[in-house]
Amino acid sequence: MIKELDAARLRLTCDPSTFKFKTTDELEPLDKIIGQERAIEALKLGLGIKDAKNRYNIYVAGSPGTGKMSAVEYFLNKASENEPRPPDLCYVHNFAEPYTPHCLELPAGWGARLRDDINHLITRLKRDIPRVFESDEFKARSKKITERYTAKRSELFEKMEDSSRKFGFSIQRTPIGIKTFPLHKGGEALSQEEYEALPEDERKEILKRQSEVQVLVQENLQEIARVEEEREDEIKKLAKEAVLFMIEPHFAKLKQHYEKIDKAITFLSDLKTDIVRHLEEFKQSGNQSKQKLPFPMLPSDPFKRYSVNVLVDNSQTEGAPVIVEQNATYSNLFGSVERRVHMGVVQTDFTMIKPGSLHRANGGYLVLNANNLFRLGLSWEALKIAIKRREICIEDPLQMLGYASTEGLKPESVPFRVKVIIIGNPHIYELLHHHDEDFPKLFSIKSDFGTEMDRTSAREKDLARFLRACCQESPNLLPFDPTGVAKIIEYSSHLAGDQKKLSCEFGNLTAVVKEASYWAEDQGSPCVTEEHVRYALKKRDNRRNRIEEKIREMITRGQILVDTDGEVTGQVNGLAVLQMGNFTFGKPSRITANVFTGKDGIIDIEREAELGGHSHTKGILILKGFLGERFARTRPLSLSASLTFEQSYSMIDGDSASSTELYALLSSLSGIPIHQGIAITGSVNQKGEIQPIGGVNEKIEGFFKVCKAKGSLTGKQGVIIPTQNVDNLMLDEEVVSAVKQGKFHIYPVSTIDEGVEILTGVPAGELQEDGTFSPGTVFCHVDERLEQIYQTLKQEKKNEED
Repeated sequence: MIKELDAARLRLTCDPSTFKFKTTDELEPLDKIIGQERAIEALKLGLGIKDAKNRYNIYVAGSPGTGKMSAVEYFLNKASENEPRPPDLCYVHNFAEPYTPHCLELPAGWGARLRDDINHLITRLKRDIPRVFESDEFKARSKKITERYTAKRSELFEKMEDSSRKFGFSIQRTPIGIKTFPLHKGGEALSQEEYEALPEDERKEILKRQSEVQVLVQENLQEIARVEEEREDEIKKLAKEAVLFMIEPHFAKLKQHYEKIDKAITFLSDLKTDIVRHLEEFKQSGNQSKQKLPFPMLPSDPFKRYSVNVLVDNSQTEGAPVIVEQNATYSNLFGSVERRVHMGVVQTDFTMIKPGSLHRANGGYLVLNANNLFRLGLSWEALKIAIKRREICIEDPLQMLGYASTEGLKPESVPFRVKVIIIGNPHIYELLHHHDEDFPKLFSIKSDFGTEMDRTSAREKDLARFLRACCQESPNLLPFDPTGVAKIIEYSSHLAGDQKKLSCEFGNLTAVVKEASYWAEDQGSPCVTEEHVRYALKKRDNRRNRIEEKIREMITRGQILVDTDGEVTGQVNGLAVLQMGNFTFGKPSRITANVFTGKDGIIDIEREAELGGHSHTKGILILKGFLGERFARTRPLSLSASLTFEQSYSMIDGDSASSTELYALLSSLSGIPIHQGIAITGSVNQKGEIQPIGGVNEKIEGFFKVCKAKGSLTGKQGVIIPTQNVDNLMLDEEVVSAVKQGKFHIYPVSTIDEGVEILTGVPAGELQEDGTFSPGTVFCHVDERLEQIYQTLKQEKKNEED
């Protein structure tokens, strides 16, 4: 029953002669995404559907290094080429509600034009409006108006004086008002002494008449004030007419330029109205001399409200914008309203509104990183609101969180026209899909990037073109010859862990390409060969395998007990995979089993010590099912046994060692020793069938290195693996060479029976018609031991009853 794999089955090599080029410089660079047909189809669908409700956004799922970002950027750039440029976004002052600036959407490139047009207009008006007031015609007409109303005032004063004399009073105008004086009958002013010398009745009469005169004076002063207001209104009307006559051609020209943009026309109309209302500011702007104050004041520019804040300028954009936001904070996504602090006073205005990624991507595509986006809960919640409302609002993050904040601007919202693509790992997608009810509605498309593709001759040629593309992107990289390409293809299969697959982890491949090119250049080679690739992989492992070497050293020094020679009963070498960052390696562990009379069943020491995971516990329970089905057909399964991973002090999980534990248990039950030069990996089911496991290459290579370090490559060493894992073998060339020389062996098994014979050299044994197993076989000895335990327990129970 013993089967051994030939060396040719341990690694699928790539024949360099299949490539008809001398170096990759002769090839066309790869211009497509390979191995991700399903993901690309989903990506095309998501990009192609233009949904008004913004529901067909895309989540791109995949492991790191599978080319998700490269694929997304490639297709977005192609998709955006033929799409129209989005409009410019501008904020302008809201003259009716200053705390709510208006948003203008203008054709691409027109935002800067409007800003420059308005700046030029205001600069011109600051120069020309003062000239209007200094013109001879304006002064002459103002003078006529002033003279006319001066005559009216004089007439009113004369009338007031005549009326006062009728009451026996004269009036006198002073800088602080009007005084009244009583008169003699002859018309002369009455002095204070003369007034006091008058009889009391006459004095009362004078006071009475004085009150009437003061009422008369007050009425006339009101009329004079009304006349003055009329004069000022007429002067303002004259100024307005003069300025309107001067600025109307400028605004007519601007309105003609922007006649198809309603909000721009409205802004120009409001702007003209506000200019006319604030002519005094323009008049003062002509006076260049400014009074120096003894202390600094807040900077104030009355003309800032006429500025145009170009939030997004798409003048240089070709097609739809593609924005990749790596740091998705709220402010980076939605923009912000900045504030300036001067002398302890906080200032802000619409010119301090800053855009976010959503503004820059509006009309195009926004790419976000899931790890970053969902770390900041506020960003995700605000993004969902924006997608559902179909508008981009710039708000204060503190107010969104419910904290009090100073009153600030509330800019008008911008229509949301963005296709959002989130790139992340599949685990985040599953969490969102099950725990966020909005996510499936808003992100209807999942583009799932795999980690492997079929290994075909066409794919191998594509990988050669991929290497050419890498060299083109980095001109300092050396080209690869056919042997170097072949070795990269073999490494790709090693990454995939499958002879029939190639890895889609292009990030890892690119790293090896760069390192191999470095070593080739260091050795003065004009191109990269297989030796350089092999050397690069060796140096890479050497940089990472300090822990692996330390464990191996402890094994060779006897600090970690692992035998690679001899025979021991109830003891076997299991294999595990350890991962240290981006480096994985195999580690052998001693597994022992003790069987003794009792009825406690199989005791898993790892579980009892709370060092075993659920999957490992399940594997132990499966052993009981196997023993019961195989050896307890006519009697109860009675035994006490303990299983443990020796010198294990950390959590153990997974069922890949369940067959190993079963072999140890069968050895202990049968009393037949196990060859210690053979390690085992593989899980087992209740029927005794061996099931495939992961990390088969690392496990085999790990045990091989231990055997080599201990000097135990005597031809008796090897590893038992599940038959289903044969296609997963992409072993190191050193292991393949040792197998070819007969120093190391790989045994594929499909049942426990096959493994038992390899480990013990004794047939497992077949069940005969009478319910017993073939004499002298392992299962026969196991059955006999179980019968012995059963009879002992039965006799003990009988003795207790007696």
